Amino acid sequence: MASTLHTVLTAPALASLGLGWAAYAATLLAHPLLEGPLAAPPLVSVLVAIVLVIVVCAFGVVAQAEHLAHRLGDPYGTLVLTLSIVLIEVILISAIMLGPGEHATIARDSVMAVSMIILNLVVGAALLVGGLRHGGLRANTTGVSAYLSVLVVLTAVAFAVPGLIGRDGAYTPGQAVPIAAVTVVLYAFFLHRQMGAQRADFQEPGPAGDGPTAVPPSEGTTAGGPGTHGSVATVSSATPTSMASVLAEHRTELLARTAVLVLTVVPIVLLSHDMAALLDEVLYRAGAPVALSGLLIALIVFLPETITTLRAAQSAEMQRVSNLCHGALVSTVGLTIPAVLVIGLLTGQTVTLAESPTNLVLLGTSLLLTVATFSGQRATALHGASHLLLFVVYGLTVFA
Repeated sequence: MASTLHTVLTAPALASLGLGWAAYAATLLAHPLLEGPLAAPPLVSVLVAIVLVIVVCAFGVVAQAEHLAHRLGDPYGTLVLTLSIVLIEVILISAIMLGPGEHATIARDSVMAVSMIILNLVVGAALLVGGLRHGGLRANTTGVSAYLSVLVVLTAVAFAVPGLIGRDGAYTPGQAVPIAAVTVVLYAFFLHRQMGAQRADFQEPGPAGDGPTAVPPSEGTTAGGPGTHGSVATVSSATPTSMASVLAEHRTELLARTAVLVLTVVPIVLLSHDMAALLDEVLYRAGAPVALSGLLIALIVFLPETITTLRAAQSAEMQRVSNLCHGALVSTVGLTIPAVLVIGLLTGQTVTLAESPTNLVLLGTSLLLTVATFSGQRATALHGASHLLLFVVYGLTVFA
C-alpha cells in the first residue's frame, strides 16, 4: 500500500495538486478585488496566471489518465484519457454559460473550435511528425470508419440541423429534449460497441491488414518505459477475464490514481468560473471576435492531449492517434451538446448551435479530407500538411 502511494504521489502529481488548490485559495482571498474593475495589466496578469494553473492541472490529469491507460490497455485506457479531457472542456463551457453575461454561442464556438483543432491541427501535426519519421502510418480503417460515421451524424445534428428546423439557430425546447436524448443514446451505444463486440476495430492493425496486433496485457508498456509519461502502447485482445485480473491485481493503484485525477480536476472546476469572467472582460476590452473565446478554451483544454498524440505518432501508433483524436471529438460532441442543451433548458438560456455557411463548408471539407487521409493504405506527411493548411484557413475565418 505504502509503495503504491509512493508510486502514485510523485513530485509532479503533488505539484499539480498543490498548485491547483493553492491557486483556488488565492482567488478566494482576492475575490473582492476581482469583482471590482481592474486596470488592463493586472487583469491580463491574473487571467494568464489562472490559465497557466489550469493547464498545469490539466497536464496532471492527463498524466494520471496515461498511467491508467497503461494498466487498462486500449481502447479502455484511451477512453479514460479522452473522457478526462472532455470533462474539463464541459466544465469550462458550463462555467461560462452559468456565469454573468450572455453566452448563447459559446458551446457552438467551442465545439466547432475543438472539431477544427482535432481534425486538422492535431491530426495534421501528428501526420507530419509521424510521416517524416516513419514515411507512412497505417491505422485500423474499420475503427476510423466507425468514428467518422458517428461524427458525421453528431456534427450535422449539432451545427446544421438547428439552422434548418430551429428558431434563430437554436433548437426549441420541444426539439432540444429529443435531440439531447438521441445524442446521448448514440454516444452510449458507440461506447458499448467500442468496449465490447467491436473492440478489435480500435486496436493497432496487424502487419497484414486491419486485424489487431496481439500483445498480451502484461506486456503493455509505455513508449518511454513503465512509469513514464510517454504514449501508451496498444494492448489488444484483452478478454473480460484478463481485464478482471488487471483490476484485481492493480486495484489499489487504480483507485489511488483515480482519486488523484479527481482531486486534480476539482481545482479546474473551481477556477473555471473566474477564468470565464476574466476572459470575457479581456476579450471585450480588446474588441476581439466572440468566437475567439471558444477557440482559446479549446486550445487550453486539448494542449496536453495534443502532446500525447504527437508522442503516439512518433512511435508509429497511428490507431492510437485516431483513438485520441477522433475518440475525443466523438466524446466532445456526444457529451457537450446534450450538456449545454440541458443547461439551456434549466436556466432558460438560448443555446445557439447553427453554424455559418463558411464554417459548415470547412467542417464538411475536414470530414472529407479525413476520409481521404485514413482510407488509403498509408497516411503520410503530405496528408498532414493538407490538414494543417485547412486549420490555417479556419483561423483566418475566426477574425474575418
